[in-house]
Amino acid sequence: MPLDNATIQQKLTAKFADAISEWETPYNLLSCKVAVSTITDVLAYLYNDSELSFQFLTDLTGVHFPERAGEELCVVYHLHNMRANSRLRLKVYVPIDNPCVPTASSLFSAANWMERETYDFFGIIFEGHPNLTRILNVNEMDYFPMRKEYEMEDPTRTDKDDEMFGRGSLV
Repeated sequence: MPLDNATIQQKLTAKFADAISEWETPYNLLSCKVAVSTITDVLAYLYNDSELSFQFLTDLTGVHFPERAGEELCVVYHLHNMRANSRLRLKVYVPIDNPCVPTASSLFSAANWMERETYDFFGIIFEGHPNLTRILNVNEMDYFPMRKEYEMEDPTRTDKDDEMFGRGSLV
């Protein structure tokens, strides 16, 4: 049987039932929300199941949704089954006051640096990570710059005009 979106969704729903929700297929990319308490089990199942075999972590990043009360921060996983050329997106939401997600670095070695970068920019704590320290920003930085509560540019700069970059009115 070919590995299509319906098969992936059916297998995940049968195994994890209520822990997975918000199924959608934008641009034919199967996406779903996974409960933070089961993300490690879901990733391991996707990796180890002989039919699913999602063994390549293409990307892991964070997103800040300030309008989602209690789910302000999101970790997004992009997985790829190279043999079947099938892709899958998983999303895990956590509250901004407790931004903890289990690490995926023991399953995917590539997650190590991706989780460090996500921590560095969004402040999401990957529990069990072997070296969760800043990777691009200075250690003295006391905030997480990709959260939407911070300005995109330094408002005191006079050499840049947001209107030139399409972020303001040209009136």
